[in-house]
Amino acid sequence: MTDFASLLRADTGQDAHAIMIVSAEGFDEWFKPLPERARAAVRAAQFGGKPGEMVIIPAADASDWAIAVGAAENPGIWDLAGVAARVPEGHYRLADGGVGQAALGWLLAHYRFDRYLSSSEPVPQRVLLTYEPASVPETVRLAEATALVRDLVNTPAADMGPAALEAAAEVVAGAHDATITVTKGHALETGYPLIHAVGRAADKRHAPRLIEIIWGRPENPRVAIIGKGISFDSGGLNIKPGSSMRLMKKDMGGAAHALALASLVMAARLPVRLHMLIAAAENAISGDAFRPGDIIRSRKGLTVEIDNTDAEGRLVLADAIAKAGEDIPVMIIDFATLTGAARVALGPDLPAMFCNDHGLARDLSEASVNVHDPVWRLPLWSGYDEMLKSEVADIANSSDSGMAGAITGALFLRKFVPEGVDWVHFDTFAWRSAAKPGRPKGGDALGLRAAYETLKKRYPAA
Repeated sequence: MTDFASLLRADTGQDAHAIMIVSAEGFDEWFKPLPERARAAVRAAQFGGKPGEMVIIPAADASDWAIAVGAAENPGIWDLAGVAARVPEGHYRLADGGVGQAALGWLLAHYRFDRYLSSSEPVPQRVLLTYEPASVPETVRLAEATALVRDLVNTPAADMGPAALEAAAEVVAGAHDATITVTKGHALETGYPLIHAVGRAADKRHAPRLIEIIWGRPENPRVAIIGKGISFDSGGLNIKPGSSMRLMKKDMGGAAHALALASLVMAARLPVRLHMLIAAAENAISGDAFRPGDIIRSRKGLTVEIDNTDAEGRLVLADAIAKAGEDIPVMIIDFATLTGAARVALGPDLPAMFCNDHGLARDLSEASVNVHDPVWRLPLWSGYDEMLKSEVADIANSSDSGMAGAITGALFLRKFVPEGVDWVHFDTFAWRSAAKPGRPKGGDALGLRAAYETLKKRYPAA
């Protein structure tokens, strides 16, 4: 992983190139007092202060050049990411000294996933200086958590099966002296029947399991963070077409988010009793695959009729949510790449957020705006519960109506949430189909920082 800590340092007066933020509205005021040499460079570059524009400003000393960047007066989180990707190795500082959240974008511009490349170009080390040294550790942790999600999601399914997710969880737990427990085999079959059913068709190397991390003082408020860890989703016997299967290595994106959020909570030492759960399985096809029409009794005791084996993520999450609820947490947060319907409704950038508490939903929405990590609330519309009715079981795992797919997926999960427990479900894409500054094509964290910001405000560290 990139050494993000080396790329963001306290400003103690080191030699550095200045970065000037210039808005289109303030361009004339900024441009007029520039020396003629600088104005010529600005005119030649056709720089006008528009977002995304950049120009090198020469100085009398050839080594003392500066940079002007088109952006709002207060740079957003990604405004410096494009700069970091285009300038040579060296030290840089904002001319007005304030960096703020733009430091995270600067760091993430240095992210690369090159595990499978025979050779790769080294990433130039562009160091950003800040007058806010107290913010450096937290910004570095956010970059590391985002990179963890990206690395896990980008790794092919052959190397990121349930066992590899377990290994990743062991690393995170070990870094924070947390306790890790893994349930698999017969204990999984009897204790978590839905997780076992989804994963039983996979090769033994990719056997299903429930991975749990426990951390924090027992007397602290208990917060459960749950991730869907479907390491590859063929669709099961309701097999996906090839075009829909191509990106299914990312179907463990919810698990990656859960593990990254747990890491942030532990690193910040938030005063909570953390319970992280990853329901890990590969939805494969074999003679032992679960079938449409099967009826499976869940951990909670509810029987589930399988309408569609490609609606498997909600099944594994149901058993994990039931387990988390047995210890009566104050809050359950789950992340899942659950439905294509959420993407149809909101596109790739906006995770669908479902929440059973208006106060928590408001806090999450406000946090998402404050940290530039957008989410969008969709309704838990109880009128659609009837779409999940079964004539032979307590509930069906999918609706055949073809409508409200994201909502019915969330309503299915709600059946397993204990009464009185605050719950939020993120139906996230965990992927970027096109590159943007600081956000390369591939796996990405969407909703992670909003959830973390909310937890920080609810449970501030001492």
